[in-house]
Amino acid sequence: MAKITIEEYISKIKGGIYGLLIGDALGVPYEFHMKEDIPPIEQIEMTPPEGFVRAHSGTAPGTWSDDGAQTLCLLDSLLYKGEFDLTDFSNRVLSWYENGLWAVDNRVFDVGIQTSMALSMYKSYGKPEDCGNIRPDGKGNGALMRVLPLALWHTGTDAELVYDAHKQCLITHGNITNQVCCALYCLIARELLKGNSFDVSLDSSVQKLRSIYVDEPEYLDEFMFRLQPDEPDIWIGKGGGYVIDSLRSAVMIMKSANSYEEAVKQAIALGDDTDTTACITGGIAGVKFGYDAIPSRWLNELRDKDKVEKLINRLILNISNYAGEKE
Repeated sequence: MAKITIEEYISKIKGGIYGLLIGDALGVPYEFHMKEDIPPIEQIEMTPPEGFVRAHSGTAPGTWSDDGAQTLCLLDSLLYKGEFDLTDFSNRVLSWYENGLWAVDNRVFDVGIQTSMALSMYKSYGKPEDCGNIRPDGKGNGALMRVLPLALWHTGTDAELVYDAHKQCLITHGNITNQVCCALYCLIARELLKGNSFDVSLDSSVQKLRSIYVDEPEYLDEFMFRLQPDEPDIWIGKGGGYVIDSLRSAVMIMKSANSYEEAVKQAIALGDDTDTTACITGGIAGVKFGYDAIPSRWLNELRDKDKVEKLINRLILNISNYAGEKE
């Protein structure tokens, strides 16, 4: 296992949150465009090149979408409760949906159909554990895009992290496929926090998840036969909204990316669900490469950065207090 300093660890924590938010914001203008219509890699910026028809044209550059807002809802809930609390988290996501909690300018846009249906159900019936199955076969990436704070905050065992990753899906995306993808993503992020290479982190996470699921045949079958982690060349994605494709896209990119900037630009270059692919990829790229590897021009362009900084400072204080208790 690699050895890292507390300063490097904190850089990875900050890099994860900012990397996710910047990936999301960077991808917003390019959403829904086919791969062939995305500008050349060197021209992908917060403000697209002249003549490019932006998605969400009324949204200012540097604005994160539902991906980033729900991520911050999760982080805020974890820091407030000191544990994963499904009801508290669900209330915050509902407050985002209705009032713009953690959305830039409190403005909500680009809400997925399943998320909208699930939160409407939650408001009416108040049972978050059931709402994510309002469309039982729903396998969109709406839970994967927001799960990273669990891995950055969690101090429990790998199994405890996995089961919390499952639970955070339930309010909007309860299908087992979504749960398994979120679990693997969190384990990868945890391994990257240790300073391991991406390939080592992926391989270790696959082995750990297989072991955790050994007495749960439904989850083990889903992991081995739906995600197919042991198949050669399986980590190939197309940038779509299907949760497995989103995860494969991020892994595909991270297996070869040499920098944060390269990773998120490659995610957007896939086209289609550009903001979420870049969000998912950007989160783990930020963990791998650290906060200082994120281009300063993008950090400067990110809107509502002061609010994010306060939340991240709470997370770092929480981590520092835990580290002090362990010494």
